Amino acid sequence: MLSRVLTSAVVGIDAYLMEVEVDIARGLPAFTTVGLPEVSVRESKERVKAAIHNSGYTFPDDRITVNLAPANIKKDGTGFDLPIAMGILTATGIIPKKEVDRFLMIGELSLDGRIKPVNGSLPMAIEAKRLDYSSILVPYDNRREASVVDGISVVGVKTLSEAVDYVRGEKQISPELFDLNNMFNENHLSESDFFEVSGQQHVKRAMEIAAAGGHNLIMIGPPGSGKTMMAKRFSGIVPDMSFEEAIETTKIFSVAGLLEKDQALVTKRPFRAPHHTISDAGMIGGGNIPRPGEVSLAHNGVLFLDELAEFKKPVLEALRQPLEDGRVTISRAATSITYPSGFMLIAALNPCPCGYYTHPKQQCRCSFHQIQKYRNKISGPLLDRIDIHIEVPPVAYRDLRNAVPEESSEGIRDRVTKARKHQTRRFGAENILTNAQMKNRHLKKFCPIDQDSAHLLEAAVDKLNLSARAYNRVLKIARTIADLDDDENIRADHIAEAVQYRSLDRNV
Repeated sequence: MLSRVLTSAVVGIDAYLMEVEVDIARGLPAFTTVGLPEVSVRESKERVKAAIHNSGYTFPDDRITVNLAPANIKKDGTGFDLPIAMGILTATGIIPKKEVDRFLMIGELSLDGRIKPVNGSLPMAIEAKRLDYSSILVPYDNRREASVVDGISVVGVKTLSEAVDYVRGEKQISPELFDLNNMFNENHLSESDFFEVSGQQHVKRAMEIAAAGGHNLIMIGPPGSGKTMMAKRFSGIVPDMSFEEAIETTKIFSVAGLLEKDQALVTKRPFRAPHHTISDAGMIGGGNIPRPGEVSLAHNGVLFLDELAEFKKPVLEALRQPLEDGRVTISRAATSITYPSGFMLIAALNPCPCGYYTHPKQQCRCSFHQIQKYRNKISGPLLDRIDIHIEVPPVAYRDLRNAVPEESSEGIRDRVTKARKHQTRRFGAENILTNAQMKNRHLKKFCPIDQDSAHLLEAAVDKLNLSARAYNRVLKIARTIADLDDDENIRADHIAEAVQYRSLDRNV
């Protein structure tokens, strides 16, 4: 007796079609799983056997062979439980073969037959639609996540017996419906607002430029100057995600198992703030079966690194590839997986080990050598990949007592959104979204400068000894400043302001 059930497995953030073949033959009772199963898959035989028995069906006392095809790719996770159980029940005649062929299915089984949620339901639904399947069976708690995909019927099932009855046509279950408009109409402004931040107008201006152009930013200032406070409010001034960005971000969270129960879509840009003790694998991703790290979980959002110099040097150096390429590749002996990592980096750094170098009132206890050694923890190539360097001085008393209301995040966000629209029109056919993503060919096309601007930029390059990459960063920032000013041309004042945001290129 032979049966076949369709399911899917995930590599990176994308799913691929898989066949679960079940053969039941006469012989001594045995249950063998082949097709490069990992430990969690090999253990499924115990869950499947108990779930079938406790759901009221007879488990065959014969030789059972389960093949997971294609057999040359390692299989990991508990989502194969339901397809294997349905394959056994099909092979024994409880489910008609022609009925089970209509579905893709995924789910983990409890010993009592309940179906538990699994990772990767959204990628499976996307793959099912691509292959023109009309219906998929998913765990009940994954139904909203999978229903995001339009044009496919998503049926959430709670138990193995319910799945069997539905496939046999003995029970009706309404497909899950997803209201996309209602999801995106929610107000996603951060609960923390920039109107709570007193003073620091030049820092707010730098953050506005960073949000408008998708630029990376580092803040340098003493403890208590408000670096972390402002970084946590940065997400409130970044434009909403598009549906395509939301889908891609949700796929990453789905694969990582970080979607909340009944959460359909990640519509708010991620804000990730890992502790400085994080490992290389935690930041970049890793494991025997590679999982996404913080740089991928921050995709289409913000990665905030507080106390940047306290992070391990290998962790910081590993950021160079994702910052430059917008993706990270994790290689293992058996496989190589690429995850997207297009994030905005916001970093905070003390000016010296004690934190009070350049403080107007507190005396710094560090020697020149200590300051240089501290700053050298951040390599030049990494700093070159950070567009905006902004100094954050202590907040003056008059700013703390100022009764004039500060500008809200919503007001800043409106200007940022307007500047992003300029970029959308400009880069319509270029396959990029923001000024920060421009390559050299884009700079020549979209960032021409007049003679006065060229002379000013030449003087800045000579005086600050800017690298070629830093020169390009200045042009990108100037382009964003011009967009905020609704100016098609980059003027000398735009260049002058952009140069001011390269403070770490200067000598201590």
